[in-house]
Parts: sequence; C-alpha cells; structure tokens
Amino acid sequence: MGLVAVLFFCVSGGPFGLEGMVGPVGPGLALLLLIVIPVLYTIPEALLIGELASMLPAEGGYYVWVKRAFGPFWGFWNGWLSWAYSLVDMALYPVLFRDYLHYFFPGMTPVEGWIVALAVIWIATGVNLRGTHTVGAASTGFVALVVAPFAVLAALAALKWMGNPAAHLTLTPFHAEGTTFFAALGVGISQGIWNYSGWDNASTIGDEIQSSGRTYPKALARAVPLVTLVYLVSVVPTLAVSDWHTWTDGAWPAIARAIVGGWLAQWIALAGMVSAFALFNALLLAYSRIPLALARDALLPSSLGTTDGRGTPRTAVIVSAICYSVWVLLPFGDLLAADVLLYTLALVLEFGALLALRQKEPTLRGPFRIPLPTPVLGVLAVLPPLVLGTAVALELTGEGAGFKGVLVGLTLAALGPVIYAILAPRAARAEAAAP
Repeated sequence: MGLVAVLFFCVSGGPFGLEGMVGPVGPGLALLLLIVIPVLYTIPEALLIGELASMLPAEGGYYVWVKRAFGPFWGFWNGWLSWAYSLVDMALYPVLFRDYLHYFFPGMTPVEGWIVALAVIWIATGVNLRGTHTVGAASTGFVALVVAPFAVLAALAALKWMGNPAAHLTLTPFHAEGTTFFAALGVGISQGIWNYSGWDNASTIGDEIQSSGRTYPKALARAVPLVTLVYLVSVVPTLAVSDWHTWTDGAWPAIARAIVGGWLAQWIALAGMVSAFALFNALLLAYSRIPLALARDALLPSSLGTTDGRGTPRTAVIVSAICYSVWVLLPFGDLLAADVLLYTLALVLEFGALLALRQKEPTLRGPFRIPLPTPVLGVLAVLPPLVLGTAVALELTGEGAGFKGVLVGLTLAALGPVIYAILAPRAARAEAAAP
C-alpha cells in the first residue's frame, strides 16, 4: 500500500488540475478525454512499465532498462530527459501549495510566497532523508487526507443532482467557446496526460522495494483504477450541478463553496496544500535516484552515489532539493508542452528498451510478463507515444505557450548529448581503472 500511495502521488495527487482542464477545453471534450486517455495511454503504459519493472527491478529504474538495451549513451540520455522534465514538473508543486495557502491568507506577498515554496521543498527533503519507508507511510496517510473531501463533495453533489430534475450533466458545448476544436483538443490532451503520467517514476527505487519484481506490477494494478476512479467520481456529479465556465485553475474551493458551502471549500483548499506537498515529496524520492544511478556509473561525482544506513542517497536528495529550490523561483508554469515533449522522448526509449530486451535476451523475464508476442506488444507500445506526440503537435498549431514550451523542451533534450560527451571520458577512465 505504501508503493500504491507513492505511485498515486507520482502520477496524480487527486483531482487538482482537472478543474483547469474543463474550463478551457469544454465539458464534453474534457469528459471524453478523461475516459479515453486511460484506455489509449494509461493502461498500455502501466502494462509495459510493469513488465520492465518486473524484468529488471533496479535502483535507477528506467535508466538501467535503457542502458542495458541500447548502451550507456542512450541510458544517460533517458536519465537526462527524465531529470530535465522533473525541473518543469517539480517547480509546479511548491507553487500550488502556496496558491492554496493563499486561500487562507489572501494578503500574502510574493516574497512570503517564495519562502513558503522553499519551506515545502526542504520539509519534504527532511522526510525523504528519513528513508523510503517513511515516504511510503506518509504518502499512504496523504492519500486519505486528499481523497476524503472529494468523496464528500461527490456524494453531496450526487444527492443534489438526483434531487433536482433540472440539473443535468452538461456536455454542450462540446468544446469551449472562443477556441477551435483542435486548439481545445491540444490543451485537453496535454492537461489530461499531465494528470495521468508518471507510472515509471517510482521504478527508480527498485532496490528499496521489497520483492520489487512482483510488488511494482501489483501496485500498478491497484493504482491505475484508483487514479481513474478518483478523477471520474470527483468530476462527473460535481460538473452536473455547477457552471462549467467557473472551472479554472485552482477553482475547486470555489466550486465546493457554490455547491455545499464554505466549510467544504476550506477543507478542499487544505487538501490542495496536502496534495501539493505529497506530490513533491513522492517525486523527490523518485527523481533523486537518477543522479544516484548516474554517479554509480561515474557519470556524476561519486558522492552522489553513496547511501546512508537507511539506504537513502542523502547527497543526491540534498543536491536535487537545491536544484529545485533555484528552479522554483522561475516562472515556468506555462511550460506544460516542454514537460510532455521530454516525457514523450523518455517513454519512447523505455518502450523501445522492452522490445529490444525481448529480442536480445529472451530468457530475461520477471514474475509479470504481458501475455502478448513481441510484434503485438510493439503495437501496444506505439499508443502512449502516439497520444503524447499528438498533444505536442496540437500545442504547436494551437494558441498559447505551446511553441515556447516545445522550444524549451527541445533545447533541454539537445543538451543531453553535449553533457554526455563531456562526462563520458571520465566514466571510461573510471571503468578502465576498476578492478
């Protein structure tokens, strides 16, 4: 259950963010995407990641998979892509915490907001330094704290819906007025993927999960329906008794106030703070293992590859927290397209690694294996990158910050080979010197 909770926060963190999807996209298209994305994207990704995690349960997760399949350069680039999109990702959660805290303290100044964001980072760092089991136990409690107010909201909204013959689930207009269908689709897919992505993140703690080869696929089988159910149960009855035009980023407390009252609005705002902290906490656990794995291969300073008595890479955790502390001060809230692009490239490498390993090492298998021949598995592996690529393409043709995000993503991706060219000679010397 600890791993299920960590996966929940590596991927979701609750329905926060969905309200910012419905308003700009439109009610009909948003609901359709919430149903279609799990089928075309989430389930295939979870199955493929489940087999990889079962086949090669190791510290470093996806970095180890790609390295074994394609060699050290591609392994490094996969690790670099993942760490690069973590910069965009991790900058969002302390800011989300600050935004929900602003609900209680509307007079908060920008300087005070920055201090709050930094406090979130370093408190989560303290939790991470206590080890994986502490993060897992904390995440389990956080799931209950986040889901509880939405369960109450959904139940009360459903009662109001059934008790009012005039209330109905609005699916028109299918997409938001004032925008084209394809522009709305691009935003919707990007937002939807952001709310359904990250099933590979916790693979980086493979050595710290008991019986990881069996446990990770089983945890995925529980976490995928949990996330999907939380989304649909929260959105459907609530949307039926509210005005979809009011669904904008950070609007859950206002939506709850309009349906139920101020007490639930305050509870949901508090849950938003818990969710933002728990997201950062779980993802710091996952992302900090990337420099750990690279350091063990002499691609980063050796101090990043050491662990303490709990098995925690203290230096890697602290250095990661320092990087995120600097990054959180920069305005990257509009770079969702960069996040999606970098994740697409990383996922293509990971799925390619599974297909290559099945061909190169047919006897390499774990307790879980998708019961499909490799050619059919290749078709399954195409679906998630296809959905991700569609999102990036639509972002480029649509309005807003899509082009800026893609440009930033391509720049960060291109830096990977340059950095590898600088670091590879050091790694080669270390390997030659090893006994």
